[in-house]
Amino acid sequence: MVAYMNEEALRLTIDTGVAHYWSRSRKSLWRKGDTSGQVQTVTEIRTDCDQDAILLKVRVGGDGNSCHTGRRSCFYRKMKMGDASELVFDGH
Repeated sequence: MVAYMNEEALRLTIDTGVAHYWSRSRKSLWRKGDTSGQVQTVTEIRTDCDQDAILLKVRVGGDGNSCHTGRRSCFYRKMKMGDASELVFDGH
């Protein structure tokens, strides 16, 4: 999954060992798994060379899924190369 972290979310993630994120749409902090049970326990934090992106390695609680659609990953859709005519950006 890809999610946004602000400074507070990153600090809480480091301090607690549980992934916290900032919801830009709800304008609020959230701890992954509070409603789904899919708590993400952080096992490793890495940053890229520019230090503007973070990669969390996590153990997922609950049923092991991370996506709100019930899938293990949010990246379950494959795109075909060479045909951009089928692109849909409405969230479906």
